Parts: sequence; structure tokens; C-alpha cells
Amino acid sequence: MRLGYPCINLSLSCRPSRTFRLASFTEERFWETVEGNLRCLEEIVLWNAAHGLLFLRITSDLVPFASHPQNRLPWEEWLVSTFAQIGKLIQSFKMRISMHPDQFVLLNSPNPQVVESSVAELIYHAKVLDLLGLDLSAKIQIHLGGAYKDKEAAKRRFIANFRLLPKEVRRRLVVENDDKIYTFGDCLSLSEKLEVPVVFDYFHHRLNPGDLGVKEALKNQAQTWKELDGPPMVDYSSGLPQGKKGQHARTLDEEDFRKFLEETRPYDFDLMLEIKDKERSALKALNLALGDPRLVATRYAYAGGRRED
Repeated sequence: MRLGYPCINLSLSCRPSRTFRLASFTEERFWETVEGNLRCLEEIVLWNAAHGLLFLRITSDLVPFASHPQNRLPWEEWLVSTFAQIGKLIQSFKMRISMHPDQFVLLNSPNPQVVESSVAELIYHAKVLDLLGLDLSAKIQIHLGGAYKDKEAAKRRFIANFRLLPKEVRRRLVVENDDKIYTFGDCLSLSEKLEVPVVFDYFHHRLNPGDLGVKEALKNQAQTWKELDGPPMVDYSSGLPQGKKGQHARTLDEEDFRKFLEETRPYDFDLMLEIKDKERSALKALNLALGDPRLVATRYAYAGGRRED
């Protein structure tokens, strides 16, 4: 079990998700922004490795407007060596990587233009992971989408559009249960048809459980992941006290996390903590998980351009 958090590190001054308005798009601004984002990504990878956090979700904003028709710059050709360098660093730490496109990526939308832009965005995400040279355990995580007043028809559209995706996208795609519409059981039924791995979101499952308990869900989840996909991925959070239903906690609820660890034994997985204070809660969770036989918590020092175990 590797632990991690999504996208940005609040302990560092840099952000790998800097962007700008499309109206101010220039070649100079684009290159300056994306190169800064990649430098920050490398800094986050090094920080995480030094602190034993070996699961990282890379921001979708790493390359601004990468899937937008206005961006015709050959960014992947110009940056191939930079991506490869970061990818080798990730691999040297045996760090797990994922990406999670924004909510506007909707493969089951009845609007063809939305589907077209969604496919373009997924192709971009797959390109990032391929440029990093990562194996197929590096996944792109999406929700099934909306119900559009006919949930069964929406499922059929998802299946049809999934099958039309390029191979480089399909082989990295995983689906996740949500907190309102699609239960973990719904995701399993699509997995049977598409052979797509399923991510178990613990917080969403609490809000929208369907017919499965946690242990039953984890048992079924494991069967959807093949060896080349790596260990299953699980998302964890708890609710914001006195917040609206579905709001994520701002910091780790330590007692709830202890219960989560106990409830999920003996199932093994890589764990993404979707909590507002990012690496700060991830470090607390790492300390709470010490002694759990599932835990991978190796810390690395990095100095003089080389990894030191």
C-alpha cells in the first residue's frame, strides 16, 4: 500500500498547475508556463520520495490547453527529453502515478461536441503518461458521468464511446464510483462488459453505497485489476464537519482513518487521500499506518543528482 495525495504540494512554493487565460495565449507564455510546471512536478516527486509518499496524482493542468484546438504547438516533441527525465526519476522511486481529468470529461454525454472534447482531453492525459515512460499501472481515472434522465441509456453511451477510444487511452482508463448517481456496483457491471479496472472511492461509497458492503466491494474490485494494471487504487476522504453532504474534509480525521484501515484489512491497494490540506494529511495518514503490513513507506534521500536509498 502506497499513500499519496492529488496534484499540488502546499509545503512547496511552486505549483505544477499554473495556467493563463486562453485569450492571452502566446507561444512564449505557453513554453514559460509548461516548463515551470514540469520543474515543479520534479520538485514534488523528490519531496514525496523523501517523505515516503509514493503515490501521486499529477495535475491535468500540467500542459495548459494541451487538448484545445488553438494550441497547435508541438509541445510533446519539444519536451520529450524533459518528460523522460522526470519519468526515470518516478520509476527510480517505484512511485505510482495517476491522473484524474476534470468533471467536464463526460464520455456518456448526449452532446457529440462534449464527447469529442472529452476524447481529446483523455488523449492528452494518455500522452503525458506515455511521455513519462510509465507502465500501465499509471492510470487515468474518470467518473461514468451523468444520468441525463435515463441512466441505462447513459450507461450504453459510455460503453459505446469507450470502445471507440484509441488503444493508448483504453489501456490506461479506470472508472470510479460517485456520490450521487453511479454506485460501485454500477461500475462493476460496466467493468464486466469493458474489462476496465474499477477505483473504489470510500467516501463516495458511504454516500451512495448501493448493495455492497466495503469488504465485498474491495473483494470484487481486486478481480477487475490485472497484474499489468498494478495494485487496485482506492480514494479516501471523510466528510467536512458541519459541511454540505459530499464536501471533503479539510484535514485528516484520524479516528475515521484508523477505522478505515481496520475495515479494509486484509485487502491491499494504493491509497489516494483526497483531503484539502494535501501532503499534510498524507503525512499524518502515513504515520497512522505504520505497522500495517500492507504499507510501503520507503523514504529516499536525493542529493548530487542521484538517488540514495
